[in-house]
Amino acid sequence: MALITLRQLLDHAADNNYALPAFNVNNLEYIQAVMRAADATDSPVILQASRGARAYAGDAFLRHLILGAAEEYPHIPVCLHLDHGDQPSTCISAITNGFTSVMMDGSLEKDGKTVASYEYNVAVTAEVVKIAHAAGVSVEGELGCLGNLETGAGDKEDGHGFEGKLSREELLTDPEQAFDFVSKTGVDALAVAIGTSHGAYKFTREPDGEILSIDTIAKINRRLPNTHLVMHGSSSVPADLQELFNAYGGKMKKTWGVPVAEIQKAIPLGVRKVNIDTDLRLAFTGEIRKHHLEHPDNFDPRNYLKPAIARMTEVCKERFEAFRAAGQASKIRVLRLPEMAKHYAKAA
Repeated sequence: MALITLRQLLDHAADNNYALPAFNVNNLEYIQAVMRAADATDSPVILQASRGARAYAGDAFLRHLILGAAEEYPHIPVCLHLDHGDQPSTCISAITNGFTSVMMDGSLEKDGKTVASYEYNVAVTAEVVKIAHAAGVSVEGELGCLGNLETGAGDKEDGHGFEGKLSREELLTDPEQAFDFVSKTGVDALAVAIGTSHGAYKFTREPDGEILSIDTIAKINRRLPNTHLVMHGSSSVPADLQELFNAYGGKMKKTWGVPVAEIQKAIPLGVRKVNIDTDLRLAFTGEIRKHHLEHPDNFDPRNYLKPAIARMTEVCKERFEAFRAAGQASKIRVLRLPEMAKHYAKAA
């Protein structure tokens, strides 16, 4: 099966009332874990690479790893998505390297740390939409800055995140502005700010409406009922994975992520894509730590990578099932990029 665009996957998710976990991947083992879970649950897949992942692995390696996944699992639709493109040129380079979807994050300027003006965000996102849609590629935009409602601060991921502090109003996406943004840019999906943040340390306590605003999603959905919404920074950081990491020499302070139950509440409110990274990192590193302590004589990487892949696979399966994506892959018909380009041209 050919790679699929994000728009096709999210349209199907909306029609069938489910959401897709979007897993950040960096290497072969991550991709194997996601694909094995997708195969076991018959789930469509979003594999996304950040600028950091592209710098770490290289575009050619990532592209061929994911093409290999599509070849190995031809019955699973796979979207290759750029996470947090910092400027149009970054998005264009991803498109030329085979990505079927890109995110233009104009919420920050191209330095990745300065909060951008609304006008700047609209301009750069609209520019990317025009270029990407001509190639049949989907575009995700972002309105509002990801940050912690407890502290007002942003957490960096691969060097991407605002500096300083913002007010609660600045940290939550405004529904009226969201309507204007989607109208002016034509994005296929909109990432919204609701109090989630990158990394493991999202909340210092079990999140409630004061620090995780699902109500903001409901307000945006009422204003934009036909727009696919995206939750960033939505790893759940489960207690058992924290315990695994710490039991074998790790030193991670207690933290809370985004509960799966809260994500499930957001699915009927238009959330169709949920970004997950930390959960896989914890599963991967925790199992490797465990193996090294239990088998200090081992020097074969395959012996510790296998259980690490297996633990990540279980996490992926849990998310596919919890978000109701399980059983959906076999129902999707893939349109190739030239067909999507024609679709966009007709809609313009």
